Amino acid sequence: MKIKNIFWDVDGVLANLNFAYYNFLTKHPKYAPKYGNIQWEDLPKVLPVSPKYGALELKTHPELGAELDYDFCHSPEFFCHRPLYPNVIEVLKELNQKGYRQFTMSATFDVETKKKFLNTLLAEVTDFLTIECVQHGKFMHDTAKEDMLRDCYKRYGLKAEETVLVDDRIYNQYAAIDSGAHPVRMRCEFTSDLPEELSWIPEVRNVVEFKEWLYKNTTQE
Repeated sequence: MKIKNIFWDVDGVLANLNFAYYNFLTKHPKYAPKYGNIQWEDLPKVLPVSPKYGALELKTHPELGAELDYDFCHSPEFFCHRPLYPNVIEVLKELNQKGYRQFTMSATFDVETKKKFLNTLLAEVTDFLTIECVQHGKFMHDTAKEDMLRDCYKRYGLKAEETVLVDDRIYNQYAAIDSGAHPVRMRCEFTSDLPEELSWIPEVRNVVEFKEWLYKNTTQE
């Protein structure tokens, strides 16, 4: 399998969105009275993991989903406080030196705010990393991932079959497949298993494991 292009999901792959959620639930003045004492391992009890997402998501809260999501997105002190996972910068730099073309891909409520945040978060690698964001609802799909991928193939002259999408969300695995790219699933302690029909998709626990998978199972020529 020939791979030349890597599309990184940011939240849950490069940056620790779960950290941001925990900080938000336990420290936001509106929600701290109820959730201020929850433990890290209790996050899935507050935000049940939906089979569609396969990962923590504020929208899955049974009563407050839309409200939580809105308040999180409009609270920069929490929204922008999601640290990079270990070794992200080092791995992205190594893959760049190896000749891989790399992109990040995010659907967001405010493109300008998210791009500004990502350019700060990933400042060490923006000389080669292309940051792509799209407004929620611009395309028909839930996260616009499939449309974003197709748009990038066209704009940057990429071949779908030479592209891999690294993402933690289950429904984005379908987006990669339907666009013609190869999916790789990122796991963390709160992600759920893939459905049987997607059980063939490679899974990794961090960017270093992804790099090792890439070197072992793909070529660039």
